[in-house]
Amino acid sequence: MDKRTLDLWPIGNCQASALIDRDGRMIWACLPRVDGDPIFSALLSDDDYDSPEARGFWSIDLEDVATTTQAYVRNTPILRTTKTDSSGNVVEILDFCPRFKQQGRIYRPVAFARIVRPLAGSPRIRIRLRPTSAWAMEQPDVRYGSNHIRMPLAVMPMRLSTDAPIGLISQESAFRVERDMHFFLGPDESFSDALRPALERMLDDTTAEWQHWVRGLATPPEWQDAVIRCAITLKLCQHEETGAIVAALTTSIPEHANSGRNWDYRYCWLRDAYYTVEALNRLGALDVLEGYLAYLRNIVDDARGGHIQPLYDVRGNPRLEEWVAEALPGYRGMGPVRVGNDAYHQIQHDAYGQIVLSSAQAYIDQRLFRMSGEEDFVALEQVGERAWKVYDQPDAGLWELRTRAHVHTYSAVMCWAACDRLAHAAAALGLEEREAYWEGRAARMMQTIIEKAWRPDRACLSAVFEGDTCDASLLQLLDLRFMTADDPRFLATLQATEKELRRGSMMLRYSVPDDFGPPVTAFNICTFWLIEALYRTGRKEEARNLFNEMLERRTAAGLLSEDIDPITGELWGNYPQTYSLVGIINCAVLLSKPWSECR
Repeated sequence: MDKRTLDLWPIGNCQASALIDRDGRMIWACLPRVDGDPIFSALLSDDDYDSPEARGFWSIDLEDVATTTQAYVRNTPILRTTKTDSSGNVVEILDFCPRFKQQGRIYRPVAFARIVRPLAGSPRIRIRLRPTSAWAMEQPDVRYGSNHIRMPLAVMPMRLSTDAPIGLISQESAFRVERDMHFFLGPDESFSDALRPALERMLDDTTAEWQHWVRGLATPPEWQDAVIRCAITLKLCQHEETGAIVAALTTSIPEHANSGRNWDYRYCWLRDAYYTVEALNRLGALDVLEGYLAYLRNIVDDARGGHIQPLYDVRGNPRLEEWVAEALPGYRGMGPVRVGNDAYHQIQHDAYGQIVLSSAQAYIDQRLFRMSGEEDFVALEQVGERAWKVYDQPDAGLWELRTRAHVHTYSAVMCWAACDRLAHAAAALGLEEREAYWEGRAARMMQTIIEKAWRPDRACLSAVFEGDTCDASLLQLLDLRFMTADDPRFLATLQATEKELRRGSMMLRYSVPDDFGPPVTAFNICTFWLIEALYRTGRKEEARNLFNEMLERRTAAGLLSEDIDPITGELWGNYPQTYSLVGIINCAVLLSKPWSECR
């Protein structure tokens, strides 16, 4: 049986996306959006790929393969897989989702392109196209034409247009590759252009589009490769049509083996999206911020000053009813496979802070196409009023506890940040009365938070008001400017948090049992928060060492999932996780030497 791993390579175009494994199989892709029905679902199955019953993948296998190497085309999400057989025959596979400017707009179809090239000798390949439909509950009736394969999927009929031999593909038999072959899997409509020149042009234009985008990034001089790969992947997590940013491209990868902590992350959490735009802002990728702010303004408008959910789907829809896809056994057979996420019911007060924090830059950044004005500020004040009203009330917290509620210090500080940054926005607009109003509220909130969260007996802050627990989220008090790095209260909290939650070079979120028992795996973003705190409090060499250790834990694609086993180093949780990639970018920017030392 093939053992699934998270050593996967994402491709995408900010509309469609797919994950490709180390053998070049496409094993995860959803239609017509990232939160849709998987046409390739083998990631959440435990079938042996050589089994005739195995489904949910698209493989291009080299006969008698001896070695396989993979790498992205420089500064793009275009994947090159090179396979060599034992006789020295070599074939190359290029995988990408087309994305480029065409007729004054971005062309980003729900489509996956593959180009197969013989590089040496006479390689023989076998193609297996085995889609699934309706979350693997249906096996589509694949139909073969003269130059295409039609798949009438429940969610969206698809068609593979190709210049490869259809008859040999249909019976999955091996054949010699003596010329380049092209595959375009897209909507069920005739391919209007000649396939070969069209796909070659798409490849060139997609390469140029991504490399032009990367050229505009303000990367630090150190760890450039890591930062660029994370930035590209974060952009892939944006549904460009609406501006929404998903937390990950997958659902139901367990947080650790047989944990039951299997969640659908293919939605837009306001918290995760805030951290994503914050990291990309540090690189100057303002297009992602502008797209997200358009999405966020619609969320705020629809709320009409009332409750705002912690997450929405990529089109801004609020209902994300959670159900189990019984036909899929799950990653390595570790179900359940959940579709939807009941966390949309939850009360998470930190969302109000993240909305204002994401929006604040638009009042001062003159590079933006659309800066925010007084009308936007009036709408945003409703968010601040909500933050003021709820900051000292119980919620589920940022870790989304499903069966208990507390007044979480992190949530309260985020509400404080909403009011504090509204004061900054008012100052930028010259609204002195509103500036004083929000400054006053923020000051009163800060005083209450410190009084309620400070534990005199332990000389540190607690994760909850009038409680006695540690939480890695308290390390964020520096980044939020709630405390300074030389504040004895923060230094004491850092010391207590390390003692309670640090496992070697990694950090847990918390250590107390939750709905599923005590946590087992470390949460990658928390380790990056630790690295930032260490650096800012003067432990710079230790911070650099920990950061380099985290970089060693990335997949071959240069990415991370949500969690990591502190004993084995194995990655767990949904992938690629925006939180984790944000951590890499933020730490690289913070720890890197300046460009002035490199010139």
